[in-house]
Amino acid sequence: MDLIYTLNIIGTFVFAISGALTASEKKMDAFGSAVIALITALGGGTLRDMLIGSQPVGWMLDPNYLYVVLAALIFCYFFKIRIMKLTKTMFLFDTIGIGLFAVLGVQKTLAFGLSPAIAIMMGAVSAVFGGVLRDVLSNRVPLIFRKEIYATACLAGGALYFGLTQTNLSETWSIWIAVAVVMGIRFLAVKRGWGLPGIK
Repeated sequence: MDLIYTLNIIGTFVFAISGALTASEKKMDAFGSAVIALITALGGGTLRDMLIGSQPVGWMLDPNYLYVVLAALIFCYFFKIRIMKLTKTMFLFDTIGIGLFAVLGVQKTLAFGLSPAIAIMMGAVSAVFGGVLRDVLSNRVPLIFRKEIYATACLAGGALYFGLTQTNLSETWSIWIAVAVVMGIRFLAVKRGWGLPGIK
């Protein structure tokens, strides 16, 4: 199992957990939880693949992604109380997910021969769109529309990843450094209250 595939599986799992926990917070039933988990985990990648012309979209070619979402739902069902006791658990899973998918989105788009600017944008789409759908369906204002630094962190990480691919650094190190930067920016933004200015 190569690194890119492994990271896609990990990202899918953590985003599905994020979706399942949100559904639980909103008192949804098992079906509603499954829908929110599926959309959170696969929504961003689905939109990215449609935009770059990757048909059928990735998860339709590999049932393992559906099995991973199911595993995340089962995991949350049995360990929800323990998970929810962890400080800011949903924030943690969401942050890991956007870091992984921002970089993986750039990597896949570049592989389709599109420009670096488009690849960086598609990285952000991969990372945030599933969360947007999750929040809209859960009747919450999506994080991307708040003043918090969210999509900006994905753009920064995606740009860094592309820059690192132009050096002699290995693919593995380029991915992990860029993911760490996305997560670091997000953590610092929340801890220190950083945000982008609005239109006045």
